[in-house]
Amino acid sequence: MPALLSGSALPLRGFASALVVDDHPLFCDALAITLRAVAGVGRTEVADSLGAALARLAAGEGVDLVVLDLHLPDVSGLEGLVRLRAAARGAPVVVVSSLDDPRVVAAALQAGAAGFVPKHSGREVFRAALARIGQGGVFVPEGLALAAPAAAAPAEALARLSLLTRQQARILELICEGKLNKQIAYDLAIADATVKAHVTAIMRKLGVQTRTQAVLLARQASFAAILQE
Repeated sequence: MPALLSGSALPLRGFASALVVDDHPLFCDALAITLRAVAGVGRTEVADSLGAALARLAAGEGVDLVVLDLHLPDVSGLEGLVRLRAAARGAPVVVVSSLDDPRVVAAALQAGAAGFVPKHSGREVFRAALARIGQGGVFVPEGLALAAPAAAAPAEALARLSLLTRQQARILELICEGKLNKQIAYDLAIADATVKAHVTAIMRKLGVQTRTQAVLLARQASFAAILQE
C-alpha cells in the first residue's frame, strides 16, 4: 500500500480548479464544498457523464484535478478512467466511489488513478488524499487493503487500453457498438481513410489481429471481469 501523508501537511501542487464527474447532483455539491475547504479549490466544474466530462476538458481552460465516480450512465467499468486520463492533460484523476472492493481499487490504481477515496470518507481523508497527490504520490486510505485483480487478463487489458489516444478510445468504443468504418467516419466527421489508420493503430497498440479481438479485450476492463471469482 502506498505510504500515507499526514492530513496536516500541505500539498506541493496546488489545485485551483477541479472537475467532478458524478451523476448525483447533491454529492457533487457536497464534494465541491469539501474540495474548497480542504484544498482551497476555487473553481469546480461538474459533469454528469463521461461524454460531458470529455467535452468540458476539450473545450475548457483545463483543470488541475479530476474527481471521478466509476458508476456513470455512459461507460462501463474502468474505461472512463482510462479515457479521462488521456484527456486530462496531465491532471491527476482521483476515483471517489462507493465500490471499494480491494480488487477494484487495485485495478483503478493500475489503470492510472492518482488515488482512491471511498464515498463515505470524511474531510480529513480527502485532505490527506490531496496532500499526498499534491506531492506526486498515490493515495489509498488506511485500512483499505489492496488485492491484485482476480485474473491477470483484465489488468493486461487496462495497460494496453491506456496506450490509446482519446480519438482512438472513442473509435474503439464505436467498434464495440458494432459500427463499421464508414459509420464511424460519419459519426466523427472524419475521412474513411483516417478511421482505417486509427483502427490499424488501435490493433497494433492492443496487440490484436481482428476487430472482434479488440472488442473482447476492451470488455475485459469491465467490473464484471475484475470481480469475477
